[in-house]
Formats: sequence, C-alpha cells, structure tokens
Amino acid sequence: MSTTAQNKPAVHTPAQPKTLDVGRLLLEGRAFFALIAIIIFFSFMSPYYFTFNNFLIMSSHVAIFGLLALGMLLVILNGGIDLSVGSTLGLCGVFAGYLIQGVNIEILGITFYPSLWVVVVLTCALGAAVGCVNGILIAHFKVPAFVATLGTMYVARGIALLITNGLTYNKLDGKPELGNTGFEWLGFNRLAGIPISVIVLIIVALICGLVLSRTAFGRWLYASGGNESAANLSGVPVIRVKVVVYMISGVCAALAGLVLASQLTSAGPTAGTTYELTAIAAVVIGGAALTGGRGTVRGTILGALVIGYLSDGLVIIGVSAYWQTVFTGTVIVLAVLLNSLQYSSKRNSR
Repeated sequence: MSTTAQNKPAVHTPAQPKTLDVGRLLLEGRAFFALIAIIIFFSFMSPYYFTFNNFLIMSSHVAIFGLLALGMLLVILNGGIDLSVGSTLGLCGVFAGYLIQGVNIEILGITFYPSLWVVVVLTCALGAAVGCVNGILIAHFKVPAFVATLGTMYVARGIALLITNGLTYNKLDGKPELGNTGFEWLGFNRLAGIPISVIVLIIVALICGLVLSRTAFGRWLYASGGNESAANLSGVPVIRVKVVVYMISGVCAALAGLVLASQLTSAGPTAGTTYELTAIAAVVIGGAALTGGRGTVRGTILGALVIGYLSDGLVIIGVSAYWQTVFTGTVIVLAVLLNSLQYSSKRNSR
C-alpha cells in the first residue's frame, strides 16, 4: 500500500513592521534629553543663560569634570573604581604650582624655573605614577579597587598638604625674564574663540573614542570588564590592561588639575575635593554600567555636560549652594535607577 505525500504550499506571513519603542528610546537617550531639558528650563528662567559666551564659560567648567570622567569611564569599563582622582587633581595642581614658582636646589645654590611644557609633562608623569600605583595594587596584589584607591586618595591629599604646608600657591603667572610664563594660557586663552580647556577635552575625548572603537586595547578593555575570567582564558592581557587604565585615569586627573589651577592662577591642596564623585556621576548619567563592560565616550561627555550645565544654571538663577547639592544628588540617584532599569530590561529580553 502506497501513500502519496501531498505538499502543502508554504504560508508566507507578512513581516511585522518594527514599532518605535518610545520608552526605550527615552531610556537609552536620557542624558541627551536631560541636557536639552536643562537648557530649555534655564533659558526661560534667566535671559543670561542661553548666550554663546555663557555656553563657552560653562563648557570650560565642564572640561574639568569631563577630563576626570573620561579617565573614570575607562576604569569603570574595566569593572573597577577610582576614588583617588580628586586628590590626584589636587596633588598635580600643587605640583605644577611648585614648579612654576621655582625649584630651589640648595646644593648648587640655584633656583630652576621650568617652562610651561616641562611643567605639563612632569605633572602628567606624576598623575601616571599615582595611577600606576593604583593599578599595581589592584592588578598584581589583588587589593580591592575601592580600598586601594581610597588609600591612595588620602596619601595624595596628604602629600599635597605637606608640599604646601597647608597653604595655597598664588599668582602663578610667572615672569618673562625667568621663562616660566604662560601657565594661565591653559585656563583663559582661546583658539578660534574656543577655550583651550574645551579643546583639550575634545582632543582627549577623541583619543579615548578611537582607542575604544578602533584598537585591540579597546576590545580587551570591554572584554575584561564584561567577564574578566573569560577574557583571561581568551588570551587578553588582563593585568596589563588594568594597570594601563588606572594610569590613563591618573593622567586625565593631572590634566584636569592643570586646567583648574590655570583657571584660578593658584593651586591649593584642597582642590578637587569630592570631584571623584562628580566624575562617577557623569559616567553613570552617561549610561555606563558600574559592573563594567558597558559605556561610551559620547554618553560620558553628555553626562558631564548635564552636571556642569545644571550646576551653573542653578548658580545663575540664584539657588542656594545647599539646594544645588540636593539637586545634583537627586540627578545621580535617578541616573542609577534608570541604569538599573535599562540593563535589567535587556537581560529580561534575552
């Protein structure tokens, strides 16, 4: 007995058009939409806010937080944390002020006045050294990042106080006959109308973006932050990556210290206090995951702009400094909650 198989024609169901998920769009682009909302709100509250010159001034303030946040982003992508960046900023600013005022060599009976670029290079080297200490403690000696950088935070702040004896280096303009002028150029001068500090931030952001998207180091960083054990088994030099990201964070803190001291034309040992929390907040507002492996340079810059434009806007409309702290803290808490919602929804959709 034979049976005849009947081939039924295949039924083609039309492809369902993709619907725009407005909620997810708002969630993933929250930093951008928050920045637009802040600009619109303060533009209505004050006629002085929405002006080209004010945006340049605010952006020069954002440059300090942005530089710290970019270094912090790399550390957080690696699954770590760096609580020492604020103290590193203060130490590097003091170190730069010490060099600008002249290094007295008692044995030779002379005082050495280094040029601006020598000061910049030596200060960045100091920041890299502080970051290298953090990286070695965390990568080689397996000290938890929170504990290691907390200790470095106190050490760096203490050294800054010892260098200055608790005082502040004022009038860092230098003297033409000594060849140590130009320090204020970093904080006050403009190139094509754009503050030098903003240009420095843009250059560092572009470099970080290219490193993360176009180099093997960037792939190693995301891999080690997402799953360090799997990355190690895949041949990623996890220890080297960890040390390098903390060194980069230290260099970014040194650049921020140079910019801040230049803007103030003075360097104090207490500069940068609590700035590490602002840097972490900028990274979180920008959508990075504190667990590591997820985050972008674009989001971090937007996060720094949100914090900077919000803080300056509150100052312009005359809000008390105490309320400014409350508003900034509220924004940070909301950012963490939204991050939790974003990444938990992605895990549930898999």
